[in-house]
Amino acid sequence: MKIAFQMDPIGDVDINADSSFRIAEEAQARGHELFFYGPDQLAYQEGKITARGHDFTTQRVEGTPAILGPQREVDLSTFDFVWLRQDPPFNMHYITSTHLLDRLKDSTLVVNDPFWVRNFPEKLLVLDFPDLTPPTTIARDLETIKAFKAKHGDVILKPLYGNGGAGVFRLDAQDRNLSSLHELFTGFSREPLIVQKFLPDVSKGDKRVILVDGAPVGAINRVPAKGETRSNMHVGGRPEKIGLTARDHEICDRIGPLLKERGQVFVGIDVIGDYLTEINVTSPTGIQELERFDGVNIAEKIWAAIEAKRA
Repeated sequence: MKIAFQMDPIGDVDINADSSFRIAEEAQARGHELFFYGPDQLAYQEGKITARGHDFTTQRVEGTPAILGPQREVDLSTFDFVWLRQDPPFNMHYITSTHLLDRLKDSTLVVNDPFWVRNFPEKLLVLDFPDLTPPTTIARDLETIKAFKAKHGDVILKPLYGNGGAGVFRLDAQDRNLSSLHELFTGFSREPLIVQKFLPDVSKGDKRVILVDGAPVGAINRVPAKGETRSNMHVGGRPEKIGLTARDHEICDRIGPLLKERGQVFVGIDVIGDYLTEINVTSPTGIQELERFDGVNIAEKIWAAIEAKRA
């Protein structure tokens, strides 16, 4: 089958960590044809959704993860699958790409379903499950955020549509920087902020649970570096082998049917202690680490689920 990947520059990926690379590698092993393009090369042209990019083959070579063919323009409706895999920020450029890809729904399976990616951004879908999440407020108004902090004392403040741990701040009961941070964020963005009660269990790790078609297939634990609150691997978090607890299964049982119904095939949720903090549907990561720890081919499970849908 013909597979297109809408993602950030493929030449920059880490062959030992990048989930998009691993998914493409598995697709190649299954005999599929691969095509790469960046989100800037996606277009609507007189009724067609097109992209300028390259046919490619993957290789596990540091610095050269893909061999690219000549650039060409394609009609994405002639492809069997399109992977929506560029990283956030989840801004209007990202949202527009979901609108364009949504026009392929009669011919091409887009993974994850762009309509629901647009309506399920990571830090908002969790609001449908308030009993599973820590106390949370989303607001741009400083007084609202101050009141939340006064109530809970120790909080995490972060951009609503950020990723990779960028712009995440812990503000404890003695901190005096909330007004300054609010001024900083609102000075360059019109988006609200999200503030959550700080969970001390983060010192033991922030668990990334991978779900395929709504079912959990494993987890890794991401432990913050010394002196850090953030556990994201982008900022030095250390991945560790870990199993799924009864609480993890309870969370997955609650959210899994909704994810499957809405076409979210590959999802990574974040769990700290007993609490669900994010449901990552835009470009979740972690499958290579999970495969190494558990010896399970997660990419094969993802492709099996997708191919079954196409069939």
